[in-house]
Amino acid sequence: MPYAKGPAAVPSPGEPRTGVQHLEVSPEEAGQRLDKYIERRLAGLPRSRVYRVIRKGEVRVNGHRAGPELRLKPHDRIRIPPVRRLPAVPAGTPPAQLREQIERSIVYEDERLLVLDKPAGVAVHGGSGVSFGVIEALRVVRHGEPLELVHRLDRDTSGCLVVARDPATLRALHALLREQGFDKRYLTLVRGRWGLGAKRIDVPLHTDTRVRGERTVRAGAAGKPSVSEFRPVQFFGRIATLMEVTLRTGRTHQIRVHAAHAGHPVAGDQKYGDSTFNRTLAGLGLGRMFLHAHSVSFTWPRGAEFSVNTPLPPELARVIDALAAHGKAARRDVR
Repeated sequence: MPYAKGPAAVPSPGEPRTGVQHLEVSPEEAGQRLDKYIERRLAGLPRSRVYRVIRKGEVRVNGHRAGPELRLKPHDRIRIPPVRRLPAVPAGTPPAQLREQIERSIVYEDERLLVLDKPAGVAVHGGSGVSFGVIEALRVVRHGEPLELVHRLDRDTSGCLVVARDPATLRALHALLREQGFDKRYLTLVRGRWGLGAKRIDVPLHTDTRVRGERTVRAGAAGKPSVSEFRPVQFFGRIATLMEVTLRTGRTHQIRVHAAHAGHPVAGDQKYGDSTFNRTLAGLGLGRMFLHAHSVSFTWPRGAEFSVNTPLPPELARVIDALAAHGKAARRDVR
């Protein structure tokens, strides 16, 4: 039976719209998430609007509503509704300074992937008020390569970011992510002396809450399964603890919300953190959120091991040195 087209919506005057699209998933596109597939078909549309049309049920897969996380199969039939285009991401080229910064941040590459030590303050992609991010800059620097983000980091988080150089690598690494075969470890500084030892925090998270229009993640039994494993690395008296965190799921703001849920919010976190603690750490030189993705490792499907590590950036290492010096001074005063 042919896949018939329905009537397209009539745009308002002055509102450029895409036409309705009826598409069939090719074998090469199979395995992608629905949201990623729609993003590529509606290039330039903000991710928030892509999610909106999916969640409202306007996107249909084989005639049915579907969630953004649905994995597409070969020959799935996709209907994308007419969408009003807004100039969310300005046309043009990422500035030379950003391109150079991103090119310098590449710490590993082979024929299948790139690994960057992403600087804090740089978004991984454009959208939501940001014109350009890591992936846009990389696509200019490595012109012609089909580069795709394997995973994401918050804008204020530094560290290991993996980019696939071809669709087959992207599918393989996404499969590892789904099967928890992709090990991501972070270093973070949290408030107070962590007294829980090595702790697995298995607390569901609501990731689509809006507070005054801003995305906010909350812990709650009805949320999505979310698991983080915390391990103390270094104690700084009662002030703070340096932690290594291994993610077993990859929810938005997961480490930050789980740390706050445990009573030990992340240093410098303006959304979920403690303002008094943040001021104390600012006095020791902390000017950003203390969260760094320090390693990624996995085993390729044919058995080869892969691992990359990045050290704490200088601005975070200096805070650790200041805390250590503060502790030594306090001990001298006691004596």
